[in-house]
Amino acid sequence: MKKTICLLPGDGIGPEIMAQGVNVLEACAKKFGHQFTFTHALLGGAAIDACGEPLPAATVQACQAADAVFLAAVGGPKWDNLAPQLRPERGLLGIRKALGLFANLRPAMLFPELAGACLLRPDIAAKGLDLIVLRELTGDLYYGEPRGREVRDGQRVGYNTMIYSEEEVRRIAVVAFETARKRRKKVCSVDKSNVLETSRLWKEIVEETHASYPDVALSHLYVDNAAMQLVRDPSQFDIILTGNIFGDILSDEASVLTGSLGMLPSASVGSTGPGLFEPVHGSAPDIAGQDKANPLATILSAAMLLRLGLDMEGEATAVEQAVRQTLADGFRTADIMESGKTLVGCTAMGSRVLERL
Repeated sequence: MKKTICLLPGDGIGPEIMAQGVNVLEACAKKFGHQFTFTHALLGGAAIDACGEPLPAATVQACQAADAVFLAAVGGPKWDNLAPQLRPERGLLGIRKALGLFANLRPAMLFPELAGACLLRPDIAAKGLDLIVLRELTGDLYYGEPRGREVRDGQRVGYNTMIYSEEEVRRIAVVAFETARKRRKKVCSVDKSNVLETSRLWKEIVEETHASYPDVALSHLYVDNAAMQLVRDPSQFDIILTGNIFGDILSDEASVLTGSLGMLPSASVGSTGPGLFEPVHGSAPDIAGQDKANPLATILSAAMLLRLGLDMEGEATAVEQAVRQTLADGFRTADIMESGKTLVGCTAMGSRVLERL
């Protein structure tokens, strides 16, 4: 099978971890008889330095022409003082919008091999942590209008608009219920419907959509309670469905419970066109170029790319099993290091996964 994958290495440790992800994809292509063509494009700080903007038109065109988009990381203190519209993060928001990526799937799973790194009490961790935060990506406070800053009665004022349409809620709810059908058939919709009109509409549409999925259990939580329950007993969750701002916060909370952001992948998908696959962590400029980064989140993002982006289930499973075996054999990068294990760098960790693949 011939497929085109657009690579966005980005900033900081991005190029280093991307190299390991690409090595795994190339090994998969060889092992399973595929032909992957890789194109390269600029995003974030790298694009600002080269083109003066975080999302060049050429990058949008390259991503739209691909079967899947593979992103490493964007951002860093070098660009912190730029105007908001020129910050590297604007490139990430822009490419999501350009590709119509409205659903972000962020798994939070505790690998048994890394149980010691979990930040929860051992008795809570023993109950298991295997959930997906499904975050709506294109609406809510991040995109709502009007927005801005002005002076009112002599004081500076900033304002944003929280807004969702019926269709925006329905399409993300469908993704939640369809995803749950392939897992443990539970969806928890998170909102703030006791206070917000936007959340009351959200809850209504989710319940209406649920009528078509009687085999999936639906529950609701206010966002503050959901944040507490994630710490108290994350094993109760399968799919957490929520909006853009709540999902941004809860997905970070859920992911850090596992002990290291360096282990967690994510996928952003839309109704048509290529999806975007990236590790959850940032660009870690403090360790860039030192061969210290953990490439496993990027490699696991490659597995999500294979499964969700290219419909290659067997290939994705093979990558995940190779990662599990590498951990079981005792290899660790610094962020997940524990007593009695073997410390390796970014390149060596990638090589260990390749050997097992």
